[in-house]
Amino acid sequence: MQELTMDLDPGSRIPLYEQIYEYIKSEIRSGAIPAREKLPSTRALSHYLEVSRSTVELAYEQLLSEGYIEAEPCRGFFVASIEGLYQIRQSRQVQEKPQQQENRTQYRYDFTPNGIDLKSFPYSIWRKLSREVLMDDRLELFRQGDSQGEYELRREICNYLHQARGVNCTPEQLIIGAGNEYLIMLLSTIIGQDHRIAFENPTYRQAYRVFENLSYQIDTVDMDQNGIEVKKLEQKNVNMAYVMPSHQYPLGTVMPLKRRLELLKWAEKEPDRYIIEDDYDSEFRYKGKPIPALQGYDINGKVIYIGTFSRSIAPAIRMSYLVLPMPLLKEYYRKSRFMNSTVPRTEQMIVKNFLAQGYYERHLNKMRALYKSRHDVLLETIRPLLKSGSCEISGENAGVHLLLTFRDGRTEEELIRLAALEDIKIYGLSQYFAEQEKAAGGPATVLLGYANLSEDSIREAAGRLVRRLRKEG
Repeated sequence: MQELTMDLDPGSRIPLYEQIYEYIKSEIRSGAIPAREKLPSTRALSHYLEVSRSTVELAYEQLLSEGYIEAEPCRGFFVASIEGLYQIRQSRQVQEKPQQQENRTQYRYDFTPNGIDLKSFPYSIWRKLSREVLMDDRLELFRQGDSQGEYELRREICNYLHQARGVNCTPEQLIIGAGNEYLIMLLSTIIGQDHRIAFENPTYRQAYRVFENLSYQIDTVDMDQNGIEVKKLEQKNVNMAYVMPSHQYPLGTVMPLKRRLELLKWAEKEPDRYIIEDDYDSEFRYKGKPIPALQGYDINGKVIYIGTFSRSIAPAIRMSYLVLPMPLLKEYYRKSRFMNSTVPRTEQMIVKNFLAQGYYERHLNKMRALYKSRHDVLLETIRPLLKSGSCEISGENAGVHLLLTFRDGRTEEELIRLAALEDIKIYGLSQYFAEQEKAAGGPATVLLGYANLSEDSIREAAGRLVRRLRKEG
């Protein structure tokens, strides 16, 4: 007979019978109590644990109902011979493994290029709009809505895109989704698998990985100071190009009009050619007027436009939008219209009101001023690095990060290590290259993001970085 040694906690919110049940179940599943092992009688176990017999009976009844133990007349309770219990234990171990947290070094200063300033999120406005949306007990908001997203929200986004980005579209062309990744997966159901896609190199790796995992054939095209090289694109056997013309990530390149028109001409040469325009970080520009979207120059329905509120409002909003050209809109209605919207209607209406009542524009103006101030502080603090002539800055005046390129022979790994000695985290450009041999060539470049650091932190961290890199250079 198996001895059951367990510590019960009478003061716990978990009932005693459940504590007994959980203990015995875990012992059986781990193999500590083998199959066909006899368990103590309810009388004996209740006496040993100093609990009522009915408490033990409840625990045994639960184990019986789930099939962990069996009752044999006049003999007692035995652990059931569960075929496949080994697989259950293995499955449990596999499921538990990813929960182990990776030991990551924590830095005092983190120049992540993906950060945003959540302290400036308009909490009071968001609470007010949330109350307004939920105040009227609108039952329809909790029913299934339009699969493309709420029409009122799509209309407000279209108005904003036309005024701020020069995008020409109607609400019928627009689809709301929970993040760019979802919209890319939705797009794949519309266009099918008969496409080979070209990416800028370096590029936004998240989008690259999504298309790669969707089993698309992917190629990369080098960039120059004006963006993706269309002549090299012509040499590739591709019929789609994923580009970020208004502010390329991670290089910060702005594609001039001539190159944009060349790219559109490339798409117009074949009926099945399309350009996917990811309008990343386009809201944040600190010098001159915002650069219009490529889609606004498209008169032949060749540009698929993707935008998001994750960078401009908050990542947790998880709300992005896709503008389809008319030929693909017909395919969407034919193939994918049945797929339900992935964004709750209540959240859509909050964002709709945020746009319609002018809060979004005011929030953007506030964030532009805030980021520009941090941008200027960072530029001023790292300026001493430029005096030697071995360091260059690029990607400034837009977005929320800039790049430092060193031509003194030091490697990217060495620069990251030196920064770590000052308790500072910086990021290498090489991680954004799809092909590592391209990343290995050329001078070392690192990214410095400034969105989630205060001006005082930027001065302190950048000052430390300058002193360390000048001393070691």
